Amino acid sequence: MTTPRLTLNDGTTIPQLGYGALFVPDEEAEHVVGTALDVGYRHIDTAQLYYNETGVGRALAASGLPRRELYVTTKLHNAHHEPARAKASLAQSLEKLGLDHVDLFLIHWPLPTLYDGDYVSTWQALIELREEGLTTSIGVSNFEPHHLDRIVGATGVAPVVNQIEVHPYFANEAARAATLRHGALVQGWSPIARGAVLDDPVITGIADAHGRTPAQVVLRWHLDRGDIVFPKSADPTRMAENLGATEFVLTPGERASIDALDRGEPGRTGPHPDTLDVIPD
Repeated sequence: MTTPRLTLNDGTTIPQLGYGALFVPDEEAEHVVGTALDVGYRHIDTAQLYYNETGVGRALAASGLPRRELYVTTKLHNAHHEPARAKASLAQSLEKLGLDHVDLFLIHWPLPTLYDGDYVSTWQALIELREEGLTTSIGVSNFEPHHLDRIVGATGVAPVVNQIEVHPYFANEAARAATLRHGALVQGWSPIARGAVLDDPVITGIADAHGRTPAQVVLRWHLDRGDIVFPKSADPTRMAENLGATEFVLTPGERASIDALDRGEPGRTGPHPDTLDVIPD
């Protein structure tokens, strides 16, 4: 099964469908992520805040797959926004992951109410990490339009991706449009709204028409929009089913009916990036 690859604004390519390691405990990550690699995933999305980079690294090593076939993303912990700590944290992530570089390193949250609101210097630190070869590409996560405008205006460097909450109940169109305006691609987290959309009659009706699962229909919707997406499941059967989202297409009318499910801000399931100020231990 071949996963489509998209070209980023730095000329590199990224698998459009990846495996998200959120909520996978470190002690289980070797098995769960290893299973995802066995099923066929080649893009693994983790984060310092997921506290499972060591287990993910063991899975990567045990897979026996050539490094060139793997695409590995991690994200900056909220406690490491000062430039020196950001740089040191990536070195620690690389040690845990057993890699000499990651393919993509993201600022996980902008945290505009913390660090004197200075996420620009954090972005500059990521630019320098890319120049040092410790990450091939750099991006952001949960950035609103004004956050994007500020870092690009200050540095002249646009992120390659902005990983934001996106699903049929919350299309997050303002952040999505700003991301695309800066030449970056959207990565969607919570792609099935924590399961809330799977029982929606519009989704189930389309699934029945195609002989597919509701999750496959929603993932296909994301792919058709040109977004990168990370379904999460520890079940090997569902992992394989999710990859099957690449095997069929939705009609324009079906896509439009899913588009119409957008509830705007009330559909958001996670915190708002302008107000999140959590620094976990």
